[in-house]
Amino acid sequence: MNSAAAPPSVVAVIGGGRMGAGIAQSFAAAGSRVAVVERDGSAGAAALERIAKGLRQATERGTLALAGPSDLDVPDRVAVVSSIAELPHDTDLVVEAVPEDAALKAELLAAAEDVVHDGCVLASNTSSLSVTELAAALRRPGRFLGMHFFNPVPVSALVELVLTPDTTEATRSAAVRWTHALGKQDVVVKDSPGFASSRLGLALGLEAIRMVEEGVADAEAIDTAMHLGYRHPMGPLRLTDVVGLDVRLAIAEHLHTTLGERFAPPRLLREKVARGELGRKSGQGFYRW
Repeated sequence: MNSAAAPPSVVAVIGGGRMGAGIAQSFAAAGSRVAVVERDGSAGAAALERIAKGLRQATERGTLALAGPSDLDVPDRVAVVSSIAELPHDTDLVVEAVPEDAALKAELLAAAEDVVHDGCVLASNTSSLSVTELAAALRRPGRFLGMHFFNPVPVSALVELVLTPDTTEATRSAAVRWTHALGKQDVVVKDSPGFASSRLGLALGLEAIRMVEEGVADAEAIDTAMHLGYRHPMGPLRLTDVVGLDVRLAIAEHLHTTLGERFAPPRLLREKVARGELGRKSGQGFYRW
């Protein structure tokens, strides 16, 4: 990994939620100018607060790698715009980071393509949807790929780069270079349901949920077994809480449709989501937060 790689000069992030804000923070800290698209004014203010909070936490931990002389430079490199039409024409990279709705993602990516210059790379942060199908909405599908970031983005070391049959070598190379500029490691995979990370991670998580459902062991015991026995940073059930049970359910339903019964969502997962037990963001999942 080449830590001297330069980031894109101008980045646009469509969506300022937890993932979008983390992506924006990471590129701004690396030296990019970043425009975050949020149509609602309060949502835009919330996105800026997420970025500011993330920067404060990184400064307190001593983990903020700066491109400029001071972390005070970083917030000045981030702006919120209320529409895709306001994105800078000289944007080098657009990263879409809205909820897992294929039609919405395709619509926003196509709109962004009409605003930026022809050499701009477009990417989706989807964790499971078909990147090839999203590319079909674009006039220049060769400039498109998946850039699957992991939560929390600023401290995660990985970006999964998902290539479609049309993704050009220049696009792949640029995405690898920019990933390295963030201080992260790339893994390059071909487009397939769930890619590599979501497919394997979900398979483990669903089996752990079934074990709780069947009374094999409680959540803490299962997680401790994987943490100490297999050296996982955290167990699959605590990770499910961090990711969000609703997010895991949506991915499971998609992979159940595309890959078959082994990804059928367990009854316990559906019941917890129906009760609003979504994990860390709701305060209750397999653990109380």
